[in-house]
Amino acid sequence: MPRYAFQVEYDGAPFAGWQRQKDQPSVQGALEAALAALEPDVPSIAAAGRTDAGVHATGQVAQADLRKTWEPFRLSEALNWHLKPAPVAIVACARVPEDWHARFSAIERRYTYRLICRRAPLVHDAGQAWHVRRAALDTGAMRAAAAHLLGRHDFTTFRAALCQAKSPVKTLDEVTVEEIPRAHGTEFRFHLRARSFLHNQVRSIVGTLERVGAGAWSPEDVRTALAAADRAACGPVAPPEGLYLTGVGYPDDPFA
Repeated sequence: MPRYAFQVEYDGAPFAGWQRQKDQPSVQGALEAALAALEPDVPSIAAAGRTDAGVHATGQVAQADLRKTWEPFRLSEALNWHLKPAPVAIVACARVPEDWHARFSAIERRYTYRLICRRAPLVHDAGQAWHVRRAALDTGAMRAAAAHLLGRHDFTTFRAALCQAKSPVKTLDEVTVEEIPRAHGTEFRFHLRARSFLHNQVRSIVGTLERVGAGAWSPEDVRTALAAADRAACGPVAPPEGLYLTGVGYPDDPFA
């Protein structure tokens, strides 16, 4: 059975997450329903990461094994037709080797978290970013705090209590804070990159960095919290609507 890789974009707001769930809408369920409209009995698909309810993606990667040999562009066009009206789109498609795997072949994941500071309610960005009703955050302090998280650490503090990962030790290759002036406010984008992440790790880190930006924590407090290896030492967890899975890296880019 030929194997295909898909680069998937979606708005997570109406879904209970990526993973197929009984009696709840999921991104996986929407994509599998579209595949079933093309071929019966398509095996369950796999993805590079299982995003939570409300989390978005611009660069999720999934795979499917089909009976028919498809030209990738035609396959993506057919799937996009059958995905309507769900807010899910196949933005790239490629034939990949049978031993290629969307999850296990990946060597890095990239996430971006959007936070918008302004007093007025969000209109166009509602549900697409964390709305913080403050005039501003201290970018320099957040960058200083983020520097303590770079590298290989025990991230127990920034790990969900129900996380199923075998080890809390991860290596963060990038944690950067971007400040973008906007009319009537400021947007902050937190960019994180690692081979893999713990459950709720990104949202836990961003929620803690926001406390630093607001002046409630110092950058040194973040280093202390990390060293504690205790979930109770974490700051608040940022809401899901600001989080985006923006890319997955492979030794050879299947979509190049």
